[in-house]
Amino acid sequence: MTQKVKPVLENETEEMLSYLGLRYLGEHWGAVLNAAKEHSPTYHSFLTDIIKNETADRKERQRKSRISRANIQEVLVMETFPFVKQPNLKKNFVLELYESMEYMLRPQDLVLIGPTGCGKTGLATSYLIQALNKGYRGYFIDFKELLDELLRAVGDQTEKKLVKKFAAYDVLVIDELGHSPIRKEQAGLFFNLMRQRHKKKTTFITTQLGYDEWGDFLQNKHLTAAMLDRMTENCTVFNMRKCISIRPKNVKFGTTDESADTKKP
Repeated sequence: MTQKVKPVLENETEEMLSYLGLRYLGEHWGAVLNAAKEHSPTYHSFLTDIIKNETADRKERQRKSRISRANIQEVLVMETFPFVKQPNLKKNFVLELYESMEYMLRPQDLVLIGPTGCGKTGLATSYLIQALNKGYRGYFIDFKELLDELLRAVGDQTEKKLVKKFAAYDVLVIDELGHSPIRKEQAGLFFNLMRQRHKKKTTFITTQLGYDEWGDFLQNKHLTAAMLDRMTENCTVFNMRKCISIRPKNVKFGTTDESADTKKP
């Protein structure tokens, strides 16, 4: 069978559309022309539709790109959060803050405190994705990963550049603060990062530690006091300590005694 050869003019058109960055029109060129032939729109309507579709396509690509670059480990959205399993959580308050985008319009620190598995990370991720969908730049990072990056930066003397990078995000989610030990120089850099973001950018922190435990964790009571003094100036706290774990459980027993205490070796 002879392979159909595209007309030279079509190839030239595709090249020009690619050069201009008109990806939607390049991918749907045939469909656009066929629709025009079928419906015979006015020139104004024809060009307006092309511009609208091209703009919508570019915005969607940019949105997906922001989410892809945000380092989100698991894409979780507010619509799937199981509020029914967490009656101690103020659903109306959570949704009002989410839908109004107040947390982005008035940059602040949002701290989610509660036991493992209660949904802290899911909520923080939902807020992050909402901001990304609205055009903000954001990033998700585990606190241990942040510590590791800060430590490497100290080693190669690029800590200022790294802190500046994290300080620039419109919204930053720092997950599971307190899970890993912290060194003195790391604590100082973390404080500097939070200081630079204070009242300028939005920061989410998830942790199992109450504020009264931060001093021991950071191993510097004066630094902790200064950090909390800034954070509580404009802060929203999600106290989820009474919330239960909502992680699905799938336990299989390798013995005939399924009533064994699995907490013991």
